[in-house]
Amino acid sequence: MTSTAPDHKALGAFLRERRGRVTPADVGLPHAGRRRTPGLRREEVAQLAGVGVTWYTWLEQGRAPHPSDQVLDAVARTLRLRPEERRHLMLLAGRAADPGADAPNPLMEVRPEHIALLERLLPFPAAIQTATYDLVAANRSYRFLFGDLDSVDPVDRNCAWLLFMNDEWRDSLVEPEVVLRDLAGRLRAREAEFRQHPRWSGLLGGLREHSPEFVRYWDEHEVRGDRPGQLRRYLSSRVGRLDTVFQGLWLDRDRGERMVVLTPADADSARRLERLDSLVGAAPAWTARDGVLADAMIG
Repeated sequence: MTSTAPDHKALGAFLRERRGRVTPADVGLPHAGRRRTPGLRREEVAQLAGVGVTWYTWLEQGRAPHPSDQVLDAVARTLRLRPEERRHLMLLAGRAADPGADAPNPLMEVRPEHIALLERLLPFPAAIQTATYDLVAANRSYRFLFGDLDSVDPVDRNCAWLLFMNDEWRDSLVEPEVVLRDLAGRLRAREAEFRQHPRWSGLLGGLREHSPEFVRYWDEHEVRGDRPGQLRRYLSSRVGRLDTVFQGLWLDRDRGERMVVLTPADADSARRLERLDSLVGAAPAWTARDGVLADAMIG
C-alpha cells in the first residue's frame, strides 16, 4: 500500500471517538468499576494492540508520524472496526495511492454510453454523480423526482448540499434522520479516499457553516460504505409515496464516478414511477450540466 499525505488530526479524532464505543466486555476485559467516560481507556487499547501507551497516546494526539500498517491493523482489530472503517483509518494514516497530477477534475465527462443508460432506465430515476456527489446528468424521472433539478443553480446541484440545505429535497425524505446520517458517513469515507479532489473543501466548508444538522452527524465520525439494496422512501409532490431500492453502479471506481439508480420496491411504487414519467413526458429524456458532455455529443 503506497502513501500520501496523512491527516493526523482527523486520524486522532476518529480513534478517540471509536475508542469510546468499545466496552471492556466487548474485548473480554473484566469489569473494573465505574468509569469517568464510556469505552476503553487508552492504556487498554495499547495493551490489546500490543503497543506502548505513550505511543498510542501520541497517535490519538496526532503526534505519531509514521505508524506501521501492522500497528494500524492491530488498533483496528482492537477497536472492532468494520471493513469500511478500517479502510477509512488507513486512508487517514496516508495509506492511499496519491493520484498526483491525475487527480479528477471537478466535473467528469459524460459520454454517449452514459446517456444511453440513463434513457433506457426510464421510468426508473437515474443520475450520474462525481466523487463529491455533484450531479452532472440525470434522466427525466430523476430530474423531476424532487421538483425540477434544472431549476436549481448548477453550483448547488449536489446531492449532499440539496438534501441538507434544500427544503424541497429535504421534505421528500420519509426518514430524514436515517438518510442524512448515512449520507454524512458516506461523505466522511469518500472525503478520506478522494480528498485530493478540488471540490471537497468548498462542499464540506459550506455544509459545516450552514447546516448544524450536518455538523452533528459529521462529528459522530460515522463511516459508511456502499451497501447494495438499501431501501429509500420518498414523498413525491407529483405522485406521492415512493419506496425504492437505492443502487450505485461504478462508472470509474478510481475517480469515484458512478450512476445511481432507484428501482421500485413494490408494485405501487412501480406504478407511481410510471405515472411520474408520463406526467413529465414532454420534457427531454435526460439533462446534463454545461461543460460535461463528451466532444462526441456536442454539435
